[in-house]
Amino acid sequence: MLKNCLLALMLAGLTYTVTPSAVAQDNSGNGQAPQASAPMEHGRGHWDPQERTDMLTKRLNLTSDQQTKVLDILKSEQSQMESLRSDTSLSRDERHSKMMEIHKTSDEQIRALLDPDQQKKWDEMQSRRQQRMQEHQNGQAPPAESQPQ
Repeated sequence: MLKNCLLALMLAGLTYTVTPSAVAQDNSGNGQAPQASAPMEHGRGHWDPQERTDMLTKRLNLTSDQQTKVLDILKSEQSQMESLRSDTSLSRDERHSKMMEIHKTSDEQIRALLDPDQQKKWDEMQSRRQQRMQEHQNGQAPPAESQPQ
């Protein structure tokens, strides 16, 4: 049960990290934003790879080549996660461990695509996400100044 709670908190932390930018992106006015955000609104909290790529593009100023590669990485991650969720032969601990491995691998692959300035921003984003997850696990509300802008 504790492992499931921790996984949920980590996913919530990731969602919390990305939400403000995704909402700002959705409100940019292309008329298709409600459809693009539909998968998140169904309560699963799993980000659409395109939305995540859009958010990272905005925050990290990704080139079109980087965008394509990041999207491929995130689509692969999503596919692996979905397969893992449907694998009933694994225990919760095994599933959680594999999910963390998949996420770590994706993060490493994305970071490897970035130039040094982008890597610095990426590392800061990851650090803030990690801090929020720890605060969440400890039952603390994140301070207002640590909120993403």
